[in-house]
Amino acid sequence: MTVEYIRYRISAEQQPAFLAAIRAANEMLDAAPECLRYELTHCEEDPARFVWRIEWMSVERHLQGFRKSAEFPAFFQLVKPFYEGIEEMQHYAVVE
Repeated sequence: MTVEYIRYRISAEQQPAFLAAIRAANEMLDAAPECLRYELTHCEEDPARFVWRIEWMSVERHLQGFRKSAEFPAFFQLVKPFYEGIEEMQHYAVVE
């Protein structure tokens, strides 16, 4: 298992559209066999910051499976308007 963290900075004006896009994208993640679970968190100290945490079966299954699936283009179109707000998008291994 690998965990992808996507850290966003989203202006207050963009937040309603961002949240709607993430909700729709999450529905697509629900249908993706490569995705184990996900959550979106909102920073309490800095309201412009969000972290989307997505657990994948592996980096390979994420990049070679989900990103090459027929569903990915529609998923990408949902999140693409918010790419400028990404501060980090990386995969992490869980350390016990």
